[in-house]
Amino acid sequence: MQNTFSDPFDLDGPSFSALLRQRMPAALDAAFRSTRVDHVEGTTIVALTFSAGVVIAGDRRATSGNIISKRDMRKVFEADGWSAVGISGAAGPAMELAKIFATELEHYEKVEGGPLSLEGKANKLAQMVRANLPLAMQGLVVVPLFAGFDPRDQLARIYEFDAAGGRYEERRFATAGSGGRDARGSLKARFREGLDRDAAVGMVIEALWDAADEDSATGGPDLVRGIYPLVAVIDAAGYRELDEATVAERVESVIADRRL
Repeated sequence: MQNTFSDPFDLDGPSFSALLRQRMPAALDAAFRSTRVDHVEGTTIVALTFSAGVVIAGDRRATSGNIISKRDMRKVFEADGWSAVGISGAAGPAMELAKIFATELEHYEKVEGGPLSLEGKANKLAQMVRANLPLAMQGLVVVPLFAGFDPRDQLARIYEFDAAGGRYEERRFATAGSGGRDARGSLKARFREGLDRDAAVGMVIEALWDAADEDSATGGPDLVRGIYPLVAVIDAAGYRELDEATVAERVESVIADRRL
């Protein structure tokens, strides 16, 4: 009797998206078609390298036109143990992209027996952003920021992208989102070579503060509700997020400095 079931181990390659498109094409297409044109926007993301790694952070506000639709949105996602994605643009497709990207990296590692290089991860993310171009042409633009640490080279890197999937490496700092211009100016004025981790964390918090001060779509720290930027550090010890108490303490320090 002929076997009518697909062999679950009949893989053409290490790409989870390719496997999903082969087995369940409708499910993959639906993931990128599910967001309405009247959508929620997420901003702002910043990333900054320091002497031993990279810090990536995002504010928590999401907007829909001139309405604040969410005050505690997550915009930084762990991609794997050594990298993270920060999202800006259309929130629905952006969050789906971050989740699928993390699944892609996990699937690749299981099939190939080892992780992709940091540059390989950035190339894969660029392909996924390029695949979103039809939706971007309808206004659902997704512009991620990718940061990670390569344990092979002991080097931290940041990658920026454009809506067409262009990939651009940054060795110092990068920003994305509607407040990105103001955040970039803040980092440009403060950045110096050889920063330690604490100084880098303070700089990204200040950059988000400066962005929120100029851009209405970027949310500043909400002291009443206890909502603070999400800050993650990636270095030789891997990816980890700073706890809210630590971020709150750094925010209070920034406020005290600004009052002087």
